[in-house]
Amino acid sequence: MSLDPAIAARLKRNDAGLVSAVAQERATGDVLMVAWMDDEALARTLETRKATYYSRSRRQYWVKGETSGHTQYVHEVRLDCDGDTILLIVDQEGAACHTGTHTCFDSDVLLGAQS
Repeated sequence: MSLDPAIAARLKRNDAGLVSAVAQERATGDVLMVAWMDDEALARTLETRKATYYSRSRRQYWVKGETSGHTQYVHEVRLDCDGDTILLIVDQEGAACHTGTHTCFDSDVLLGAQS
């Protein structure tokens, strides 16, 4: 699978050839997680609508939920104005975080909303 050259030309990758990817839940608007994608991971995601990321530590692709069953069905993929972040609008099945929580951002609030 290869990425459309018009899309590839718009990406601003880091030195490792990766772009950050943010997964947001379609139903709630919750930011679920942040991961990394390269051209192949993005191409696979666009082709299959299964969120596919690149693991920097394992140096391999992983489809969210492939082993855990906590899948992400991708409804939309958006590129930010700078081309350095991808936003995936997903339906999340089960926990998004590897710790078993719904989102990776629900345990440590560093600054709360003012009332």
